[in-house]
Amino acid sequence: MQQVPHTPHVQVSAVSDGAFLLDIREPDEWSAGHVDGSLHIPMGQVPARMDEIPQDCRVVVVCRSGHRSARVTEYLRQHGYDVVNLDGGLVAWQAAARTLTGPVI
Repeated sequence: MQQVPHTPHVQVSAVSDGAFLLDIREPDEWSAGHVDGSLHIPMGQVPARMDEIPQDCRVVVVCRSGHRSARVTEYLRQHGYDVVNLDGGLVAWQAAARTLTGPVI
């Protein structure tokens, strides 16, 4: 039986203020609210824009709830990136009273 890979994740409380965040949500979701300073690359554009994602630091991949970002995290891991998925996504981020730019998601 083939093993399912374990997607590494990080809790909101463990994300430092200087962490590199990759937001893979769609443009309308990004406009509704995002973490200031995060890099926005919609999920479907990640393969074509991987050169914009740093390989010299850990990348925290985020979406609204953590499901889509888990898929992107696995994809980037397969290509040698040091990445983790934000557990609970921006819903958890907001619930932890972390700052978002724009209106509430």
